[in-house]
Amino acid sequence: MSDTEDASAPQSEPLDLVRLCLDEIVFVRLRGDRELKGRLHAYDSHCNLVLGDVQETIYIVEDEEEDEEGTVRTVNKQSEMLFVRGDSVVLISPQGQP
Repeated sequence: MSDTEDASAPQSEPLDLVRLCLDEIVFVRLRGDRELKGRLHAYDSHCNLVLGDVQETIYIVEDEEEDEEGTVRTVNKQSEMLFVRGDSVVLISPQGQP
């Protein structure tokens, strides 16, 4: 954040909150049962994101029998840099907290 920006100033646009998270760790929930945690490097008005040092978690529901609930398996991936298309973003949360 530059010296000319005031973090206590009222935010007039929703993306102003995203701007305050630049170069910070963010938590991003995506469609398709995916979550990302990484450093926000860039964004645009469509909520396209560029994240660095990304930890991706994918939740996979495995169906058992028709009468029983399925089990949830998680797959974790690490990426040095990742581009996230804005139409898949459901939630962006600062400081990696869902």
